[in-house]
Amino acid sequence: MPSPVSPQWHEKASDFFSTSGVKLKEAGQSAGTFVGEAAKDAKGNVVDVAGRFGSMVKSRWFLLQQPSTRQAVQDRLLSAAASTGTLLRKGMSETKEKVSIGKTKFEEVAKVTTEKSKTILTDIERWQKGVASTDVFGVPIEVTIQQQHSSRPIPHVLVKCADYLILSGLNSPYIFKSEGDRKVIQHLVSLYNKDSNTSFPEGVNPLDAASLAKCYLASLPEPLTTFELYNEIRGARSSIHMMSNILKKLPNVNYTTLEFVTALLLRVSQKSFLNKMDARSLAFELAPVIMWPNGQKPEFHSQFWNHASKSVAKKNMNPVPNYSAWDMLAEEGEALDASSPISLDDGLPIDYGAIEVVQCLIEHHHAIFTHAHETTWT
Repeated sequence: MPSPVSPQWHEKASDFFSTSGVKLKEAGQSAGTFVGEAAKDAKGNVVDVAGRFGSMVKSRWFLLQQPSTRQAVQDRLLSAAASTGTLLRKGMSETKEKVSIGKTKFEEVAKVTTEKSKTILTDIERWQKGVASTDVFGVPIEVTIQQQHSSRPIPHVLVKCADYLILSGLNSPYIFKSEGDRKVIQHLVSLYNKDSNTSFPEGVNPLDAASLAKCYLASLPEPLTTFELYNEIRGARSSIHMMSNILKKLPNVNYTTLEFVTALLLRVSQKSFLNKMDARSLAFELAPVIMWPNGQKPEFHSQFWNHASKSVAKKNMNPVPNYSAWDMLAEEGEALDASSPISLDDGLPIDYGAIEVVQCLIEHHHAIFTHAHETTWT
């Protein structure tokens, strides 16, 4: 059976529960009051915020309704639209410009490629046929004269060069010494190989015309002075009389052309105060292409045409060139630096005897070439 509860503990328990109930009731009333006040405050805050927002909207709307404000907004919108339009037009203009530049570059590359292809095909045909009937570079001078059917036994290419220099090039500093433009020389060689009587192109630098004349002389299979008379002519450089007599042994074509070339050099030397090229300087530059001993042919010229035939009768031909696709499509100056200056140093020893011969022919031109129809220019 359960143990009896002490009256004392029973009384204390009743007091505890009674007190706790009162406290819980008071706590509930306090919490309700607090929540009510908080809700009232929150409602007031919301009303206050809504009122402020409404006032702000009314204020902004009132400002927007003012004419000055509307005008400012419209001005800003128009300015933004104009700026946007300008940017769009500029972008479109730049795009069109880039497209135009790209099209121009493409057309230039296509033109260069077409011209290079034509040149290569012409080169191959020349190799296949040997020396072409119209070629003048690398061909014996007597053959060139026969092809010209001219009463004047001087290669047309030399005449064209000389006439051009007399008209516009005698005052050019260091003429016959300064290096020509390789691309221009190659073009001129191709031009005169196709038609030796063609007119000299306008706008050519006189230095390139002088270089073309040197290249033609260097291209001859045998020099103007011939191999046979090399030693005799070289040995007569100290005597005008002996020199005149020995030169008469030259073939008529060689003699007449030598007189023509040295007459041109004489005219150039007479302008040495302007062009800085006296007879000695000219002889130093021209002697290697006017006379050389057998086996010491200057070779710098061979880069300007496509064959080096020593005899038309023998038709000695080099192998057909091996052109790659890159050669045909490469830009100028990649596969071949066609626009670089011409290097005229072929590594041969300097022939001072030949230099003295040419200097003598320039300085004593009139006394030496007594049997030639003297060349004159008006």
